[in-house]
Amino acid sequence: MRLIKHGIISIIIILCLLACDRSRVFEHYYTTGPNGWNKDSVARFSIDIENQAQNYNLLINTRNLESYPFNNLWLFVDVIAPDSTILRDTVECQLAFPNGKWMGKGTSGVYENRFSYRKNIFFPVKGAYQINISQGMRADELKGLNDIGVRVEKVKY
Repeated sequence: MRLIKHGIISIIIILCLLACDRSRVFEHYYTTGPNGWNKDSVARFSIDIENQAQNYNLLINTRNLESYPFNNLWLFVDVIAPDSTILRDTVECQLAFPNGKWMGKGTSGVYENRFSYRKNIFFPVKGAYQINISQGMRADELKGLNDIGVRVEKVKY
């Protein structure tokens, strides 16, 4: 019994240490839903920036199923600053190799990828930034893409 108790405590400590991610400022996912991601649906993320002197990396996270019918994903990304300044981009995320093998980490037919969107940037205005992402594929309902996410992390010097 004592051995089991110590084993459980050890596992909890290891999981806590693995969960610590000091560079992460924000990470959240938008789930597209069972019918797919409609071309008119927008994934909205709000990020509070307090430290204007800190540099950050912005990343886009995806989770797709094996049934996703394409090897890439086109996204329209808007970053809206608290002063209403808008940065608009079109971004391509490559999800599979030319031979059809999925990129990223995969278990049970779900593949997770992390794409660098902007590196070593700073946010010039303190406050809440809005990041809006919509799909730019030709499909009205994009099936097989489970989640789209945004991660903001501090640049380590």
